Amino acid sequence: MAEVKDKTFLVIDDMKTMRTIVKQCLRAHGATNIVEADDGSTAWEVLESGGGEHGKIDFIVSDWNMPIMTGIDLLKKCRSDDNFKDIAFMMVTAEQEGGQVKEAIENGVDGYVVKPFNSASFGERLKQVFDKKFS
Repeated sequence: MAEVKDKTFLVIDDMKTMRTIVKQCLRAHGATNIVEADDGSTAWEVLESGGGEHGKIDFIVSDWNMPIMTGIDLLKKCRSDDNFKDIAFMMVTAEQEGGQVKEAIENGVDGYVVKPFNSASFGERLKQVFDKKFS
């Protein structure tokens, strides 16, 4: 697997507690450079700014249900923009309805983790996305 520590992650969730859990899982798997956003709109600003002080964002981990701009809307926006169409994108959500999973796949999501999850199951999905996008 490509080096997790060499990538910059953008963690997006409207709940601070969930951002903290995702960051802990990422750190447990070697991530050191993590940026946060509380909705898709704020995340888009981070992406457009080039990641700010953290540099270019390599990997997005996003919740689905958020105010202002949802995770699926952010995914669609990323996939339709030449600057972000190839960015690794993993959805972390309580949504497991078949139609929503299908919608995410049809819009180019690279991985999908259903809440609740633990570090091991999160790590499995993270590895799958890394193998797909960075090997």
